[in-house]
Amino acid sequence: MLLDSTIRILLIEDEEFDVRRVRSTIQPFEDQIRIVEIASNGDTALELLNARKDQFDVVIMDLQIAGGVMGESLIRAIKRISSSLQIIVITKMTVNITDFDFANKLLRAGAFWYCTKYPTDIENYIYQPTDFILSIVNAYQRKILEGAQSRSERKLLRNVEDKLSNVRILGISEHIQKVRAQIKQLSATDATVVITGQSGTGKELVAANIHYTSKRKLENFVAVNCGGIPDELVESELFGYEKGAFTGATSQKPGLFEVADHGTLFLDEISELPAPAQVKLLRVLQGGEIEKIGRTEKIKVDVRIIAASNKILQNEVLAGRFREDLFYRLNVVPLSISPLKDRPEDILVLWEHFMREMSVDMGKQPPETEERAFEFIKKYSWPGNVRELKNVVQRLLLRNENMISLEVVKEVLPLHPLSSDLQSTEAVIHFHPEGDQSLREMEKYFRKKYFEYIRAHTSSDAEAARKLGLAPPNFHRMCKELGLKD
Repeated sequence: MLLDSTIRILLIEDEEFDVRRVRSTIQPFEDQIRIVEIASNGDTALELLNARKDQFDVVIMDLQIAGGVMGESLIRAIKRISSSLQIIVITKMTVNITDFDFANKLLRAGAFWYCTKYPTDIENYIYQPTDFILSIVNAYQRKILEGAQSRSERKLLRNVEDKLSNVRILGISEHIQKVRAQIKQLSATDATVVITGQSGTGKELVAANIHYTSKRKLENFVAVNCGGIPDELVESELFGYEKGAFTGATSQKPGLFEVADHGTLFLDEISELPAPAQVKLLRVLQGGEIEKIGRTEKIKVDVRIIAASNKILQNEVLAGRFREDLFYRLNVVPLSISPLKDRPEDILVLWEHFMREMSVDMGKQPPETEERAFEFIKKYSWPGNVRELKNVVQRLLLRNENMISLEVVKEVLPLHPLSSDLQSTEAVIHFHPEGDQSLREMEKYFRKKYFEYIRAHTSSDAEAARKLGLAPPNFHRMCKELGLKD
């Protein structure tokens, strides 16, 4: 045998004659297999393991030991102390070689292997030496593998905890508490979920929390913005293609469903999926199989779907833009996120959190916020929701102010004339250059000004689209409609 280290044995045996036979059986390999301790009853063995569980690799135990804990109860107690410890059972019981029920009981209790002791007239060996030694070596190797697997799982769980800390859902409002409760319920199931809410409310955050608290948490969480994929590429992105499937397909490409296999696929802005992709998605939801471009056989996938939309999908169905059968397949569990303006108690929690977090990232002390400024931001309508609030905090910190005053906040907020504290009829917007206009014209004017402002404070169209909660193609189209692009 060639082992990197010595196999350390705890022997649980109450008959000295059998102790000698175990020693004799492993004696030719004593340089690599060593009996560290001998316990004459189950209680003593458990005390030893509780005090020194890391000092043993394999337990060899008599099934019918006298006194204290014994048999299957002792096996279970040992595995509770250390699940990676491997247990070899030796018994005097006359067991028929086809007595699978007896064997299954021992294996279900946690034993690695068992053997029937040789008759007492065989004084040198407890059991056939080659088989006995091989079982000890195999048990030790399994212990090493299980230990490595356990360490890997602990590392993965720490990664999951880190991810969860990065996607915490902050807030103290009744609505947010209800959302947390819903996430807890949904994490215990594999149900398909549709999350609705305005852009910037944190729909992907909710989806990530559902995934990382579910049984799929060690698998992939794949997020895709359906509106951000050009129509002609949707099928290849979601389902992939084989090499040579079309001109330019020089290698195989796994689709997002394959990448998310056994995990969760988050389909953001699901209402933007083109009609052909909606049909294929419906087939996947119905059969659990994907049709890959260039492949005749279907591929089985196990993916949990969480979809999201800032539009009311029922209205999209009525308008003929979204398939009714797909809607019912997706809308198993609806979850709605309220806009930030409807939960003002969460605004200050988020404000202070982003102030602290971003200040640490910038290597500075978070500035104080004036009470008047607090009152203002609580009443502000936050049309961009949490995303806008975070963006505003970032812009304020870049100003290097020691005190965030009301005036500074108003300078940074592009929409402060629309604050909810403006209640009187005098507060109606009337700053169109051509005077009073129809509601439609005012909406267009406001959208154009806001688009101009966002684009002026971002480095690219893609970043501007992201801040506005739009897919890049939709951003480009709306800019053309507003006369901002040719």
